Amino acid sequence: MSRFSVENIRNFSIIAHVDHGKSTLADRLLELTGTIDKTKNNKQVLDKLQVERERGITVKAQTASLFYNWEGKQYLLNLIDTPGHVDFSYEVSRSLSACQGVLLVVDANEGIQAQTVANFFLAFEAQLSVIPVINKIDLKNADPESVEKQIEKVFDIPGDECIKISAKLGTNVERVLQAVIERIPPPKVHRINPLRALVFDSTFDQYRGVIANVALFDGVVSKGDKIVSAHTKKIHEVNEVGVLNPNEQPAHKLYAGQVGYLIAGMKDVTEAQIGDTLYLHKQPVEPLPGFKSAKPMVFAGMYPIDQSEYNNLKSAIEKLTINDSSVTVHRDSSLALGAGWRLGFLGLLHMEVFNQRLEQEYNASVILTTPTVPYKAVLSSAKLIKDYREKEITIINPAQFPEKSKVTEYLEPVVLGTIITPDEYTGKVMMLCQARRAVQKNMIFIDQNRVMLKYIFPLNEIVVDFYDSLKSLSSGYASFDYEDAGYQTAELVKMDILLNGNIVEELVTIVHKESASRGGTERGRQRIRSRLQALSCQPRAQCGAETCELQDHDLSQSWKLNRLRHPGAPRDKAHSVGKAICERLKDSLPRQLFEIAIQAAIGSKIIARETVKAYRKNVLAKCYGGDITRKMKLLKRQAEGKKKLRKVGNIEVPRDAFIKVLKTQSDK
Repeated sequence: MSRFSVENIRNFSIIAHVDHGKSTLADRLLELTGTIDKTKNNKQVLDKLQVERERGITVKAQTASLFYNWEGKQYLLNLIDTPGHVDFSYEVSRSLSACQGVLLVVDANEGIQAQTVANFFLAFEAQLSVIPVINKIDLKNADPESVEKQIEKVFDIPGDECIKISAKLGTNVERVLQAVIERIPPPKVHRINPLRALVFDSTFDQYRGVIANVALFDGVVSKGDKIVSAHTKKIHEVNEVGVLNPNEQPAHKLYAGQVGYLIAGMKDVTEAQIGDTLYLHKQPVEPLPGFKSAKPMVFAGMYPIDQSEYNNLKSAIEKLTINDSSVTVHRDSSLALGAGWRLGFLGLLHMEVFNQRLEQEYNASVILTTPTVPYKAVLSSAKLIKDYREKEITIINPAQFPEKSKVTEYLEPVVLGTIITPDEYTGKVMMLCQARRAVQKNMIFIDQNRVMLKYIFPLNEIVVDFYDSLKSLSSGYASFDYEDAGYQTAELVKMDILLNGNIVEELVTIVHKESASRGGTERGRQRIRSRLQALSCQPRAQCGAETCELQDHDLSQSWKLNRLRHPGAPRDKAHSVGKAICERLKDSLPRQLFEIAIQAAIGSKIIARETVKAYRKNVLAKCYGGDITRKMKLLKRQAEGKKKLRKVGNIEVPRDAFIKVLKTQSDK
């Protein structure tokens, strides 16, 4: 590794929207540099996880070192292939910390998508060189000239800087490597300074312990060196260093500016913190800034199916969180499901992938509860503030949601969503966003046919099935990305599920409730009309939501003014959510000898009910005709017995019934 001077090293990532050809381009670059043999089986070589192969998406950022001869010089190119889905944007931001430039891949058929924009700005904020690459020019409907104009308009990158390639066929891929050498600067590092290495990723090996992926910013590290972690202050001896080519290739030393792996006998999962700085023993240095911690968007309870598996599952979760540091873990317990954890994820796909990896890599079967988002409550009394030790509390478990009498206001998380869609679907997309209580912020035409919409969404409205609904109404053409936008005041209520009057804690949910009147009186209706005129919009009955695309409105108006434009949009979701849970529970609960009333309640008000009928003996079987009073007497005696049994009988919800009810499924 010593023959590669800093001037001959290039560190770069490939970033793009989902399915725009990042991993295919990485395959061609690996083939072109002779890193892997050229065969027909080279499809997504860097996607090593089983879940990545099955779903056809990249979940983990993967590193590979390429050796390339150009103009008589030997170059070391460190490539990092990144995921494209919004749920794995934390992987992208971590990977960029080890790079000086990026290849921004755009599909010549689909053009710029929502995640393309998000990933570009991640690279732009990190002040990295951006090389735009237009991929899939071999497709019949490809329009690279139109995409070139989009890149120029949205990203302000001159069209002549775009490289048009076909990663599948290998067309023009050589030009990409040359552009990496010419346009991406070498890393700014000092080899004579003491060692300073950033841990930007890590995996756990059962036999060798933690394998840390490191980017060296200063100095040299070799086998046998004693290194110290800036986070834990523990001393470790380096057992092995090397580069990923794309498999592990041991080396004698790693030098500043290079990206590789390091094994130092770290057996405990807490010893390898992502974002940690490693330095040589007795040569302390200023730690690198590291990464800002990932902010979980979705929380779900995770419990072992059998409590005897608790310790095995605990060990599996610890090992998997080394590899996926964006998951947060809090211990939790439930009367029905036993001891478990409350896990925080970046999104629903992230949660599904984590669950799938637990099953495939660690053979662990779990129960996952319904995903919820983190709400906040501002406490009202000084006594409560003293008890909780803070005025504003975060609620990640719906069962701990405080009563309205204890708080001054509830806050729900909101996100800034970006939707890019063909213009013929704009009306439908806007109607969908309004039904999800969204507020429009901006609307830009990227070209003649495509629109970029920006909305502020309540997070709980998009977390389960928004993406599916958006894809279905836009025939799959619309794309969606979101970023955190803080919290806002909301009317929230806790909805309890009762079985014969007893609350089932595991099924408690938090729902939005519209409490204010929608202008039912003549005076209220008059106020709405005057506001609509001020916003230069007709009432809903005259304009129709399809034609009202809100371009002329003052988009900085408040949430409530936006609602006034179309006051008929559904707001109160409590009834539909409650009814859906009751129906699912009715199908899952076994019948008893007494009637079971399944109710959804907000406070003391019942908003939905289903009944599981009792098993009943035919007490009239022995009556052959005769007086009706005899039959009535027998039926009355049976009814009294059932009533008594209902008072003393306990309903135990079986585990499989919980699994059926808690399965994530959108309430269509």
